[in-house]
Amino acid sequence: MRAGARIQAAIDLVAAVDTSTRGGGAAADDILRAYFRQRRYAGSKDRREVGTLLYAVLRRRGELAWRLGEAASPRLMVLLERCLSGAAPAALDAEFEGDTHAPEPLSESETLLIDKALSADAEAAPAWARHNFPAWMEASLRRRFGARMDEEMDGMTGRASVDLRVNTLRGKVADARAALPQAVPTPWISTGLRLEQDGDISSDPLYLGGYVEVQDEGSQIAAHLCGARRSMQVIDFCAGAGGKTLALAAAMGNTGQIYAHDSDARRLERLRPRAKRADARTIQYVDRADRLPAAADRVILDVPCSGTGTWRRNPEARWRLTPERLDEVTALQDSLLDAGAALVGKGGQLVYITCSLLPEEGEDRIAAFLARAPGFSALPYTVNWTDEGPVPYTLSHIPEYLVLSPASHQTDGFFVAVLERKE
Repeated sequence: MRAGARIQAAIDLVAAVDTSTRGGGAAADDILRAYFRQRRYAGSKDRREVGTLLYAVLRRRGELAWRLGEAASPRLMVLLERCLSGAAPAALDAEFEGDTHAPEPLSESETLLIDKALSADAEAAPAWARHNFPAWMEASLRRRFGARMDEEMDGMTGRASVDLRVNTLRGKVADARAALPQAVPTPWISTGLRLEQDGDISSDPLYLGGYVEVQDEGSQIAAHLCGARRSMQVIDFCAGAGGKTLALAAAMGNTGQIYAHDSDARRLERLRPRAKRADARTIQYVDRADRLPAAADRVILDVPCSGTGTWRRNPEARWRLTPERLDEVTALQDSLLDAGAALVGKGGQLVYITCSLLPEEGEDRIAAFLARAPGFSALPYTVNWTDEGPVPYTLSHIPEYLVLSPASHQTDGFFVAVLERKE
């Protein structure tokens, strides 16, 4: 592909992601993969450059839309992103020459629009445009971050690293580090390793043999805070594809029992081959909640959420969320808290986890739950932090609850609350 064809491909993909976002369809990475499956002639450099431009637009979409105003379109946003990244409008026209698959050269009116957009005073932009989030979300984010909002939101527009969890059921951390000299230890979890942003581990023998799993360090921290110990009875109530389930199995040394449950049986099925590869042998797969045992030592609720903590990995997700969708999600979280609580034994713990940074999905849900469940009380999140290094500090104004963020902890955003059943 020539340079102009790559730009046109990015324009087409931005338009496709826009349509999918409005309709609640496929995610950007799925759309990108499907696009290139139909274009086998595209090389790895083409795929890399088109993908980089697509995600640059998605990360800066709020600012691009503010600069362009009503004229914002996939074509102009892609071209403006190119200019903001250093290309001159005249240079863009030169890239299109002689390429039948390139965009049409800029018209005079488009050139004027691009010039006006480039001259806009970025300091005068509203917060939603400077930090690329839906305007309606500002009050929630200010409530979460307070005076740190600018710094924290800047951290959510970058790219995420590739984090690994060493599977201690298969081998030792030191051996994995020696086999992956390109990886560095993560700052909080002793079994964590970190690769560069473009690190690909999928064909490495260490990954194929189950010695490491791809898992953000924030997710590893959340799993560690579950306090799963040898011989416990643990229910992972929203197991999904099982990232935390496998971390729990390793923490328990293949003893006790882990009951993996999810409302979507297809997600749960993806756990089976992963568990086999990881040598996790104490997992029971339960597709119906009424078949789960009562009086568990731990019930883990990694609940469905807005995903605001994963914006670095899924930049278009910020534009999918609406106030109405947030209301639906919080209602589901309330329902899951009630269902999970019924399975906790006396003295056991209910651990609530969400990869959201919105207070509505964190402390608000816990406050509402504790008001209707007097038999439970909140414990300090540090209660289960054992055999590790420094305790991650929290961004929450309620010290019992852990809030992680990309800017402060170099992880995805997470909220974790540990609740104990007293009676």
